[in-house]
Amino acid sequence: MKHTNITNTILMIRPVAFDANEETMESNAFQEERTDESAKEVQAKAVAEFDAFVEKLRSYGVEVVVFEDRLEPRTPDSIFPNNWISFHNNGRVMTYPMQAVSRRLERRKDVIEDLQNEYGFEVTQVIDMGPLYEAEERFLEGTGSLIIDRNELFVYACTSPRTHRELVEDWAEYWGCEPIIFEAVDEAGQEIYHTNVLMCLGDRFVVICMEAIKDEADRERVLESFKESERTLVAITFDQMNHFAGNMLQLKNDKGEKLLVMSQAAYNSLTASQIEKLQSFNDHLVSSPIPTIEKYGGGSVRCMMAEVFLPKKNA
Repeated sequence: MKHTNITNTILMIRPVAFDANEETMESNAFQEERTDESAKEVQAKAVAEFDAFVEKLRSYGVEVVVFEDRLEPRTPDSIFPNNWISFHNNGRVMTYPMQAVSRRLERRKDVIEDLQNEYGFEVTQVIDMGPLYEAEERFLEGTGSLIIDRNELFVYACTSPRTHRELVEDWAEYWGCEPIIFEAVDEAGQEIYHTNVLMCLGDRFVVICMEAIKDEADRERVLESFKESERTLVAITFDQMNHFAGNMLQLKNDKGEKLLVMSQAAYNSLTASQIEKLQSFNDHLVSSPIPTIEKYGGGSVRCMMAEVFLPKKNA
């Protein structure tokens, strides 16, 4: 059983006008409206949190490729690039159909070009799923919607207004993997907008809020897939999910050590036994405080990191 497909390179977008996006609030119960702070104050806090997080990752030996956002067009959610792009070992790049019109503007050809020309990554093909499916009002928001098991050939997705079942099935067929699709709701019964807020898939473990999966057959299939891939289950509660404990990402550093990256709020929500279990699978648990980004963006650290699996040229 090989569990080696963890990257040490991530893409991040530094915000210039981060703010609560009114367009995304209806489907994102984690997001709060901005009422008592100015847009300027929110942006200043968000960029400080972003910069500190990047510095923390680099201090642990992670390669962080940072692109600056642009003031025009206005993209208040650009800090979450994992929703519009994914990078794959064979040099393929996929860009995705986004529900919010403002989020479609985040897709940037110059980012892909610079990864090739400035950073030496090899891109063999760009597959743009966006315009076709957006015209049909069907959506699949990258590795927010999809939790990809790159070794065991599963892909996990909970259906929502931003994650259409047929597109998950099409994606799985294209990549030759088995889709594990399920319904997941929060305590209020609202569909969870992205799979990556309730679930993190590590090489030998999985962090997931099983309480959110109400259907017994769905639960059994999800649990059976973890057994098939020999992963240890670390179950989190609704309250821990609401503190973004499901929104973690496993990376490796330049020494080959495994890091489990999460926000400070997520780390603080964990029990001592959960921390001990996660430490047994990782060399370091890395946390950084991003309260402003979580409050107004409704996403956490995993959403901020697009994993780069592209090969290097001449490697």
